Amino acid sequence: MPEMLTHGVLVAVEDLGLLLRGASGTGKSELAIELLSRGHKLIADDAVEWRRDSHGRIIGSCPALLSGFIEVRGLGVLDARALYGKDSVIAEAALDLVIDLGVRADPSAEERLSGRRGIFTLLDRPIPEISLPRRVGHNLAVLVEAACRDHRLRLAGYRADEVLVERQLRRLESNDDIA
Repeated sequence: MPEMLTHGVLVAVEDLGLLLRGASGTGKSELAIELLSRGHKLIADDAVEWRRDSHGRIIGSCPALLSGFIEVRGLGVLDARALYGKDSVIAEAALDLVIDLGVRADPSAEERLSGRRGIFTLLDRPIPEISLPRRVGHNLAVLVEAACRDHRLRLAGYRADEVLVERQLRRLESNDDIA
């Protein structure tokens, strides 16, 4: 039987299943609308049914009654298929990444280098999570797309933070030899 999770929006971005989570009123649905306008897909708004597939992946889908609908404060309930086309809504996606829209203090030096990353556990499975605090002037849709692309690179073994640190260490070592 599926487990119900509220206060989350499941979308597909860059072919990754992405759960947008945060407290009520943090702008999850607004961010989802921005992502839909950029060609990404909606799976479920605020009511996601979760199950494990035969490979152990966590699969999210929307209850049939709510499929394709999204509620945005100030606009009410919107029909994503009518607004963005029938291909803007898909039935399900494997959960690959979680974006937390929570508000936290200024980042530490380590968070500035590596990001605000953690683990979100769902159905006893750890899912990578990134915290993106909302700030005036931030384009969260662009940040979410970049987070998804970076996640793909990390899955392939590439970490920009480690490459930068290694580059800096090589530079320091070469300067030490010169002095």
